Amino acid sequence: MRSLRAVTGLGLLALAAGVVVRQPQEPKELWGYVQVRSKAHMFWWLYYANNPTKDFTELPLILWLQGGPGASGSGFGNFEEIGPLDKEMKPRNTTWLQAASILFVDNPVGAGFSYVDDCSLFAKNLTTVVSDMMVFLGEFFTSRTEFQTIPFYIFSESYGGKMAAGIALALHEAVQKGTIRCNFMGTALGDSWISPLDSVLSWGPYLYSTSLLDDNGLAEVTAVAKEIMAAINKNQYGLATELWGKAESVIEENTDNVNFYNIMTKDVPEMKASEQENLHLMRLFRRHVKTMGKDSLKDLMNGPIRKKLQIIPDCVQWGGQSRQVFENMAEDFMKPVIDIVDQLLAAKVNVTVYNGQLDLIVDTMGQEAWIRKLKWPCLAQFSQQRWKPLYVSPESTETAAFHKAYENLAFFWILKAGHMVPSDQGEMALKVLRMVTQQQH
Repeated sequence: MRSLRAVTGLGLLALAAGVVVRQPQEPKELWGYVQVRSKAHMFWWLYYANNPTKDFTELPLILWLQGGPGASGSGFGNFEEIGPLDKEMKPRNTTWLQAASILFVDNPVGAGFSYVDDCSLFAKNLTTVVSDMMVFLGEFFTSRTEFQTIPFYIFSESYGGKMAAGIALALHEAVQKGTIRCNFMGTALGDSWISPLDSVLSWGPYLYSTSLLDDNGLAEVTAVAKEIMAAINKNQYGLATELWGKAESVIEENTDNVNFYNIMTKDVPEMKASEQENLHLMRLFRRHVKTMGKDSLKDLMNGPIRKKLQIIPDCVQWGGQSRQVFENMAEDFMKPVIDIVDQLLAAKVNVTVYNGQLDLIVDTMGQEAWIRKLKWPCLAQFSQQRWKPLYVSPESTETAAFHKAYENLAFFWILKAGHMVPSDQGEMALKVLRMVTQQQH
């Protein structure tokens, strides 16, 4: 593994009355590429925790996985959600670096600054995504020995949650076998595409309950949802993905273009004529990936950030391969991974589910539906727990979330948040991080 470039902003030291005073510091950073397969290159960017009273060795390490598939953690997750700076390069008050070191990895290969030299090498299914990440994690923990004993968690969002479930299970098995040395403590699935069908089936009822569909609209959305269910029941996953695009169109027509990421904001569709040839895939790509690479972020990543990193090959544009990443995963897109979550729970791996109240694409009703399908023996006891209100601070009187947990499964209902919980409710997201990593109760 090559840590091709390191930035070590260790802060300024000053003498005051004979005492060395440590000034607020820039987080220490490392980044580089790992070749996970021949001609397949995965980009990673590590920030060491930046807490005024604790060393990074006293705080956990978080792997952040973005969705899509094809969206970029080093870009969107970093500058739009949880990194030290926002896309205007201003400090983020709710950065997760206060409570953890963060490892952003652009996966699958082709997302963000990751790239393939041969178009036949894009991942086509979860199995390849997982095996690539196992190569990366093996290299990372072998090279960065300082993180081998630090508690390690995988946090995720959207399709990243589906990938996180598979990666978490493979990592748990690798740790048990001794092939990867790390202190793996669990995974957190944020607004995650664990059961696409359960999400789709809940769209109509959710929109109807929020007055965004009338009776006629509900009937139309329900009809296309049943088409998707029939395709999935016949294992016609490519067709299911195509019908998914149809369902999205039906919803847009009936809701005056509701924003799938936050129902309280409006989405104005942008579709170029040249994109019409593969309409359903382009619609999905635009919704799940293109939205996360807006011009200002793209300019930042391909301009100042590229210049800072100094290792990005001339032929690679940030997000330049993301459409191919998405299209290659189309057959895998609608497949559920509820069984993998069951395996994680059975293996005693800690699993956290958190979801934004205002998310449509992966609405909370759909998350609750697939959890009811778990074969986990403790499901009844989990379901019987009364949820508890959470507040961003002891002084606050406004309910910010609800929480329920039993054994190794936890669920957070995040109020006033859409699909990107850390963007919408940064303080609450930071609190959830601290609770999941056992820094706060």
